[in-house]
Amino acid sequence: MTYSARGVQDYISQYAPRWAGPGSEGVRGLSGSCPGCSPLELRVQRTRCRCREDRPLPPAPGAQPFPNPTQPCPVPAANPGVTMNPAVFLSLPDLRCSLLLLVTWVFTPVTTEITSLDTENIDDILNNADVALVNFYADWCRFSQMLHPIFEEASNVIKEEYPNENQVVFARVDCDQHSDIAQRYRISKYPTLKLFRNGMMMKREYRGQRSVKALADYIRQQKSDPVQELHDLAEITTLDRSKRNIIGYFEQKDSENYRVFERVANILHDDCAFLSAFGAVSKPERYSGDNIIYKPPGHSAPDMVYLGSMTNFDGTYNWIQDKCVPLVREITFENGEELTEEGLPFLILFHMKEDTESLEIFQNEVARQLISEKGTINFLHADCDKFRHPLLHIQKTPADCPVIAIDSFRHMYVFGDFRDVLIPGKLKQFVFDLHSGKLHREFHHGPDPTDIAPGQQVQDVASSPPESSFQKLAPSEYRYTLLRDRDEL
Repeated sequence: MTYSARGVQDYISQYAPRWAGPGSEGVRGLSGSCPGCSPLELRVQRTRCRCREDRPLPPAPGAQPFPNPTQPCPVPAANPGVTMNPAVFLSLPDLRCSLLLLVTWVFTPVTTEITSLDTENIDDILNNADVALVNFYADWCRFSQMLHPIFEEASNVIKEEYPNENQVVFARVDCDQHSDIAQRYRISKYPTLKLFRNGMMMKREYRGQRSVKALADYIRQQKSDPVQELHDLAEITTLDRSKRNIIGYFEQKDSENYRVFERVANILHDDCAFLSAFGAVSKPERYSGDNIIYKPPGHSAPDMVYLGSMTNFDGTYNWIQDKCVPLVREITFENGEELTEEGLPFLILFHMKEDTESLEIFQNEVARQLISEKGTINFLHADCDKFRHPLLHIQKTPADCPVIAIDSFRHMYVFGDFRDVLIPGKLKQFVFDLHSGKLHREFHHGPDPTDIAPGQQVQDVASSPPESSFQKLAPSEYRYTLLRDRDEL
């Protein structure tokens, strides 16, 4: 009589909890040999449990009763002369514990080793990885210590789904040992989780929940196809026009043009929706060959066509990035930490969500007056209803919107009447006054001396400018070790 693996599992599930318990339990070990029986089958056939009533462990339903341990093991007819020696009793504290250890040993997954990066291997490993999640940490940081086992377990989970070593890489950098790497990637807090694609660092780092499930879901999302394929051009009429849409029309999917397009989509899919069409479906749009179209939000703005080389990654990426990442971005509670960490002051338009006219005016004036200031200040717009608290800081309410203000991360300054934004150079001067320190001086000491008419008496006017409100969205000391808080940095 033999037992299948499923039969063993059913047997254990049904009888082990009932018969095995603390007391004089034990398992009879096996010695000798039994041709035709596997070790597991032998162990099941010759197992007994000594309980208080000294009754043998009952056989599995429908199975042949277990042989008496003092009698020979039944053998196949082909080997009539072979017998089984009497078993030796091995005392164990608990049969349930033994079974648990056996199952744990059999089913424990092989753990993966987190790749440690240094100056010698970092470029080679990251350049060859489709997706790499890198943990920049310090051993003394308690948040880093808490993340280590979670990061390792998430790596184990993902490795089972993506076994190829170059599909997904979980890596780490000890920033104390490799401060040059930390400086290279501008690490300002521990732990910092950055995503890389084929060696290119993504602008957005991972800021989500630090759990195995959240990290694994994040990687699965990054591995999903960033490009939606169109099977009929009529699908374009159903696009979400509140988003920025990039559509590529290609003759073949297996082409260099599409590979470059897909690579760009992998990097910018958080900022734009990417779609593609191939062959006969795309033919009506390929009158001059493969091409890429940008459809801006709304229905009034015209489409834009990429005129550069589609095999040139840098040119394609720069053109699409310019369309996907607008000059004036919306700030939300989801991206507030990321925008704040960039360290640039905010020039913000507070407007009601349905007030698209004020937003369009602000966008046009920023592009006209302040394009040269890109890189010194962040141009943003915010929903008045969602950001009531910052409005209260400057003594405004949603009823006062639209309102323009600057948050320098020290204080907030109000522009004045929104309609003044149409005065040539007025918005530009407001930003220049921030950089020159004039706004700060006037808040503390009244009008700037250069603005006082001849003969007019100068008088200091003490004031308390509103404190920064958006600074509160910066990375929290309850989640990160911030490097600026350490004396040596």
